[in-house]
Amino acid sequence: MQIRFDDRVALVTGAAQGIGRAIAQALAQAGARIHLVDLDGEGIAGVARELGAAAHVADLGGPAAAQETVAAVLAAEGRLDLLVNAAGGVRGQVGRPIEEISESDWRAIFAANVDAAFFLSQAVAPAMKQAAYGRIVNISSGAGLRPSLTGIQAYASAKHALVGLTRQLAWELGPHGITVNSVAPGFVRSNPATERQWQSYGAEGQKRLVDGIHTRRLGTPADIAHASLFFLSEQAGWTTGQVLSVDGGRS
Repeated sequence: MQIRFDDRVALVTGAAQGIGRAIAQALAQAGARIHLVDLDGEGIAGVARELGAAAHVADLGGPAAAQETVAAVLAAEGRLDLLVNAAGGVRGQVGRPIEEISESDWRAIFAANVDAAFFLSQAVAPAMKQAAYGRIVNISSGAGLRPSLTGIQAYASAKHALVGLTRQLAWELGPHGITVNSVAPGFVRSNPATERQWQSYGAEGQKRLVDGIHTRRLGTPADIAHASLFFLSEQAGWTTGQVLSVDGGRS
């Protein structure tokens, strides 16, 4: 099965590093025209140069930035076929007792992981409906299916919410030719936050984590990109509302 995206236009968020970057690279290699979005202007500019893609610097936690970003893609391309909501993360937070969590800490993680995906999906829906075609992939997490290894209440809650958003939008948008699916990665050392988390476990904790994975290895950004490309492909046209755990198997 060969997956190609010739003549398709894709928008990938969180593409300055890690999983978002790997998905953008895979899409570019498969022939898509790519637009990249991230808060990290310098990082996203470097990836855009590497891929010959367009870069957009934006905080997508509100509707205005999402609408402006989608409008810019449509003005440049005249269409937007594929949306990957890969932005998210823990916003520099670590696991703490619930009594210590401020409202701003709680809301910051929801804005990054849920609000951005909602507002971008809302922004792309009219163009996809008009085309009677679209693919939306939300990068959730194993933390959206069970408690989070991070210990961060807001992160686990936000990723569970993203899974719920995926399923609801699949039901709403399916009649318009738009599929909505989610990839739920296991532990992937993909950015500075996950690297700090990995180092915090120490040698014994790292071994325990890997021993609990059926394949006895951590995932890579490329593992997540491969699963995402299937959901974005023509071959996945009758697959929607699904959450695919890409985690090497969990004990």
